[in-house]
Amino acid sequence: MPSLSTLVDNFNTGTLGPEWGNSYGGTAVVGGRARVPCTTAYAGCQTGYAWTLAGASFFVQVPTVPAASGATAEAYCAAMVQGTVEGTRVGFSINAVTGLIRFVSEVGYWDDDAVAITYDPVAHLFVRLTEDGTNLLWDTSPDGTAWTNRRTLATPAWIDADIDVCALDMSAHRDAGTGDFAEFDLFNTLSNGAVWTASATISAQAALGATALVAVIAAADLTAEGTLASVPVLSARAAAALTAESTLTADVASSEIPEVAELAAGDWDLYIEQGATFLQRFTVDDDPEFTWDGWEARSQIRSEASANGELLLDLTDYLTVDGAEISIAIPASVTETLTRNGRWDLEVVNGSTVVRLLNGRAIVSPEVTRS
Repeated sequence: MPSLSTLVDNFNTGTLGPEWGNSYGGTAVVGGRARVPCTTAYAGCQTGYAWTLAGASFFVQVPTVPAASGATAEAYCAAMVQGTVEGTRVGFSINAVTGLIRFVSEVGYWDDDAVAITYDPVAHLFVRLTEDGTNLLWDTSPDGTAWTNRRTLATPAWIDADIDVCALDMSAHRDAGTGDFAEFDLFNTLSNGAVWTASATISAQAALGATALVAVIAAADLTAEGTLASVPVLSARAAAALTAESTLTADVASSEIPEVAELAAGDWDLYIEQGATFLQRFTVDDDPEFTWDGWEARSQIRSEASANGELLLDLTDYLTVDGAEISIAIPASVTETLTRNGRWDLEVVNGSTVVRLLNGRAIVSPEVTRS
């Protein structure tokens, strides 16, 4: 079941990926963003009708919205999940003519009960839609971490019915005036593939797949190389067991790591079935002599990527370090208690040295217990 929670794109590859195969109207990737023309025609960055909103959540940054520029009623951009019935959709729209952002659940392309507030390009930079098994929640955020709920509605029946047949459409249109564009970025990720340096000379290189680069924060000279050489491979899946394996290529033991160094090797998401045993292993395989001996691993899932985020689950007790491998094993009795998505990280600690290896989303699928 392709959940919209699993659709991730920071648009840094230069072209639209195959997941956006239904895009139309001249939509293209420009400057690391999905650029959607806003003219009297219609344009959109759209997936195929193969996705699921039930039990899912997505967010996206909207850094550029259309200007009114002579439009009489609408010059808008929107992020909508569309069902199989034309005009039945849920999501967000921002209209430069009215100056409003609307949180909608439409039938026949309209929602009489839509919630509309004055659009603020700072406070509403990110938008998020979540279906939690009971309700739909529309949220906004200035930074993708601190969220404000704007609307909550009992989940429409079509969302549970339209499994694997929804499309995500990020669109733009105007009724008149000078054409311009909307831009969308950071879909379900806050990793923009950048290298950030602090107050010292730092050299670092890492990659997750082909898009995410390393982020390094340090107070002294640091040279580090690391590669996540593959995406997780599903090696076994039964009614109550999920096993995934991945390869982590890194060289930290041989580096002069400063007192505190943080390496974030891009986003790495955990997909956890509620009520099922979860297993995942990360293995360093580029050096047969490599070992994590002397290092301890720690990990948490929080509601947001900050110290103020609610602790959803401390994973440290479920981590095992063995040679070059770090494994996570969460019993079914524990995953059953997880009821919401969050953010996770994986760090290794050796004395006063802390190295962050991975961070990303923790996505909880309620398939096992959902009625």
